[in-house]
Amino acid sequence: MSDDSELERLKAKRLAEMQKNISSQNDSDIPPESSEQSSESPRDLLVKKLGFRGLEVLENAEFQFPNETKMIIQKLFELIKTGEINETIDGGQLLTLFRSIGLNIRMATKINVEQDGKFVSLSDKLSNQSSDSSD
Repeated sequence: MSDDSELERLKAKRLAEMQKNISSQNDSDIPPESSEQSSESPRDLLVKKLGFRGLEVLENAEFQFPNETKMIIQKLFELIKTGEINETIDGGQLLTLFRSIGLNIRMATKINVEQDGKFVSLSDKLSNQSSDSSD
């Protein structure tokens, strides 16, 4: 029980730090290239940098944790704009990022297996085997 309450306390503390960082950045002076930034939203720029299954992870995160994801998108946008992130971010890397800060993004999992030269879902294969054995 104490582990759960401690984890919740740490999550709340981390969230407060993230909100404080974003509010302090909003209070700072706006750089002269703000007209260029206004034409492209932070999310749009991040989507352009996402690789394999990155958009899927981002959309799940936005659905499950909308407020926290907005803060993370803003921070990633700043890192991309400053050049600290210059490579594509695949879904695995983005999922690892979310999980490392305490957001357990749930993803739909599907396992495919090869059967007769084509891939079928594991659940279909198991249901076919059980129906074959019951006949």
